[in-house]
Amino acid sequence: MSSQFGTLFRVSTFGESHGVGVGCVIDGCPPGISLDQLTIQSFLNRRRPGQNEFTTPRGELDICEILSGVENGVTLGTPIAILVRNQDKKSNDYNDINQMFRPGHADYTTFKKYGLIPTSGGGRASARETIGRVAAAAIAKAYVQNFIPNIDIIGWVDRIYNIQAKVDEETISFQEIEASMIRCPDEQAESKMKEKILQAKAEGDSLGGVIRCVAKNIPAGLGEPVFDKLEADLAKAMLSLPAVRYFEVGDGIASTFALGSENNDPFIINNNGDIVTETNKSGGIQGGISNGMPIVISVGFKPVSTIFKEQKTVTKDLKESKLKVKSGRHDPCVLPRAVPLVEAMFWLVIADHILRQISLNPKFLN
Repeated sequence: MSSQFGTLFRVSTFGESHGVGVGCVIDGCPPGISLDQLTIQSFLNRRRPGQNEFTTPRGELDICEILSGVENGVTLGTPIAILVRNQDKKSNDYNDINQMFRPGHADYTTFKKYGLIPTSGGGRASARETIGRVAAAAIAKAYVQNFIPNIDIIGWVDRIYNIQAKVDEETISFQEIEASMIRCPDEQAESKMKEKILQAKAEGDSLGGVIRCVAKNIPAGLGEPVFDKLEADLAKAMLSLPAVRYFEVGDGIASTFALGSENNDPFIINNNGDIVTETNKSGGIQGGISNGMPIVISVGFKPVSTIFKEQKTVTKDLKESKLKVKSGRHDPCVLPRAVPLVEAMFWLVIADHILRQISLNPKFLN
């Protein structure tokens, strides 16, 4: 089904952007995992709107409610349902444009698929749907770290428009990233990015860019050798996010310009007597399976589709027209709020593949 993700750690999301609420149901989380509302809320707070002048002003607190599957701060092993109610709905913002197909949005394709589209907001195509994914990721992280405490996944804004950050992915910390209003830990690049975002916002335009993300201390052996390669599932996860246009692991497309002798990662023995690779151009995955090195990915986002400039379009009754959005609350650049989304999908993939590996080899974590 289109609203489900995962094989053993399975997540279903529900809700529309201007409906009663949004949320998720998680199947497959084992019993006995410590979990409370505050843990989930801390994840949601990082993606909620209205954080600062660089994001949408929509005033949602995104307070989560755990409806089932958790009792006395511990998971029961039964389905976990989480609801976040929509509070700051302004459906009237769409009155002037709900008879037109908005360029760049999913209005036309949704109409062709279902024969109708929501009359306000993007419905299921809205980035508000990702609340369910982020809530589920809080549970995925709790499950994963219950067995492997030192696993961590951190992402940051690596590029906005043509402004490239310089970040040491081996030493970068969560605290450094969160200290930045736009989640770019390179101060010089951050300053230029902020200026560019505000310029685009003032001009009624929008910007895209790239998020870089690294997963550390992932054990070797996760992933399948053929169709469910670890990078394939990561690619599906990331490309399912709104506005994502490309995915890379390791050196990505740069590796297609290299010689084999330049691209291979030589194996060596480290000071602990473990097998590691001398370089990490493959991004921690070889043959579809994790090799124990950090898994490094890049995820590219297009500019936000809602802009405040006049554009050509067509109405639902097949007449050519012009669209100029007069009101609405939209991010001029989605990258700062998309960092927790990329991390969330990463956690869901890792949790699912750990469960799959344990089912294949129960001694995997021993």
